[in-house]
Amino acid sequence: MSQFLLSHEPVVRLAVFGGVLAVMALWEAVRPIRTRTHARRLRWWTNLGLSFTGSIAVRLLFPVAAVGVAVWAARENFGLLNRIDAPFAISFLVSMVVLDLVVYAQHVAFHRFGFLWRLHRVHHADPEIDATTGIRFHPVEIMISMVVKMVAVAALGAPAAAVVAFEIVLNATAMFNHANITLGTAIDPLVRLAIVTPDMHRVHHSIFPDEYNTNFGFNLSLWDRLFGTYRAFPRDEQRLMRIGLEGFPGEAPIRLFWCLALPFSAAVRTPSTSGATRPEKLR
Repeated sequence: MSQFLLSHEPVVRLAVFGGVLAVMALWEAVRPIRTRTHARRLRWWTNLGLSFTGSIAVRLLFPVAAVGVAVWAARENFGLLNRIDAPFAISFLVSMVVLDLVVYAQHVAFHRFGFLWRLHRVHHADPEIDATTGIRFHPVEIMISMVVKMVAVAALGAPAAAVVAFEIVLNATAMFNHANITLGTAIDPLVRLAIVTPDMHRVHHSIFPDEYNTNFGFNLSLWDRLFGTYRAFPRDEQRLMRIGLEGFPGEAPIRLFWCLALPFSAAVRTPSTSGATRPEKLR
């Protein structure tokens, strides 16, 4: 299985991406939890465009990316798991869990520090939330995320197959937990004991700082519970809660070039750990 993943990485990635997006889009069309207020074609063009631009930038700047780092670490016997010669199954499982923790910590950092928040607010400025919001990130944020992942993979000595599997799972779960769907009051509480559900993550996209500074997990729900950032419900009903960022109304946030320019605009709201926002002028 691991050899198959490494040999057919681009095909598997594209197949899973397209398959999950198609399933989520169909689910959202048949049974959405929230009423659509913006044209899907324009929003999807922007969100997919951001993802595509970021992917191209990563390929150009980091040709080997995280998988290449994993191959190098194995060859050079670099990283914790390689040095202790852990069995493959243990290395695979530990890598999946630790890399998920790294993504959680990185997400918290993008909310805590002004420069990183300038980039990450492109993700939160989406006035609606659906499966494509899960891939809506500024290209510079995508590149920073890749650097963090590469460092983590090298330090850990993660197997290349685990890195490929993790990136595929992360991409799929991000589209799932951003989807405009609900699992229902009976199933959702059970599923979110293990993984982040759409109802859980939607709280993170609330317009209120005390809500969007919670539920940082993308895959495992463990980290939010463990580190005290878990919030079960928004103050308003899921169908009625306000999505996006205050101060960015209208059609602007669903336009590609506006999103690309947003981190470099004249003003930004930096979230504080107390749950309030403080306006910050950028010079």
